[in-house]
Amino acid sequence: MRVAMSDMASAIGVRAGEQDLVAELQAGSESAFALLIAQFGQPVYSLMARSLRDSADAADVTQEVFVKVFRNISGFHGDSSLRTWIYRIALHEASNQRRWWNRHKKQELTIDAPLQNDEGEMFCLADALASSNASPYDCAARTELERRITSALQTIPEAFREVVVLREMEGFGYEEIAEILGVNLGTVKSRLTRGRAALREALVHDGKNDPLRAVSA
Repeated sequence: MRVAMSDMASAIGVRAGEQDLVAELQAGSESAFALLIAQFGQPVYSLMARSLRDSADAADVTQEVFVKVFRNISGFHGDSSLRTWIYRIALHEASNQRRWWNRHKKQELTIDAPLQNDEGEMFCLADALASSNASPYDCAARTELERRITSALQTIPEAFREVVVLREMEGFGYEEIAEILGVNLGTVKSRLTRGRAALREALVHDGKNDPLRAVSA
C-alpha cells in the first residue's frame, strides 16, 4: 500500500507540474516555452529522425512541431498528457512531410521480442540498444545495429512504423498510442504485430545485402 500511495503521490506531483507549465505556456511565457523545448526537443527530434528519410528534414519538422505547439497551446485542455498531445502533433507533421516528399521528390516487434542476426543468433532489441559500460567494439556494433534499425524502419509501411517507434523506442503504452493515433486498441496491437514482423524481415533482408558482410564471408 505504501508503494502504491508513493506512486500515486509522484503521479499527482508530475501532473501538477505539467499543469503549471501549461498555464505558463498559455500565458505566453518565453521561459516556459524554452523549458518545454529543453524537455521535449530531443525526444521529438529522435521520433522525427526515425520517421523521416533525411536528418535535415527531421530537424526542420521538429522546429515546425514546436511552432504548432506554441500556436495551439491555448487549445490544450488536459484531456491527455502534454507529452501525448505533442507527439500527436509531431506524427501529424511527419506525415505531412512524407506526403510532400512523395509529391515533390518522388522518385509504429515488441522491444523484448527476439530478432535474428546475420549469424542466425537470437538477440533482443532492448538489450542491443540499451546503454552500458560496453567495450569500444560493442559500442561500434551497437551503433551499426542502430543504423540498420533506423534504415529498416524506413522500408516498412508508415502505419506500422509509427506504432513500432512509439511502443518500442519511445516507450508509450498501448492506450497512449491509441490516443495519439486516434485508433482503437485492437488496431494498435495488430499494427504492432505486423510492424514487428515487417521490421524483422527488413533487418534480415538488409543483412543479406550488406556489402561488408559479403566481403567478409
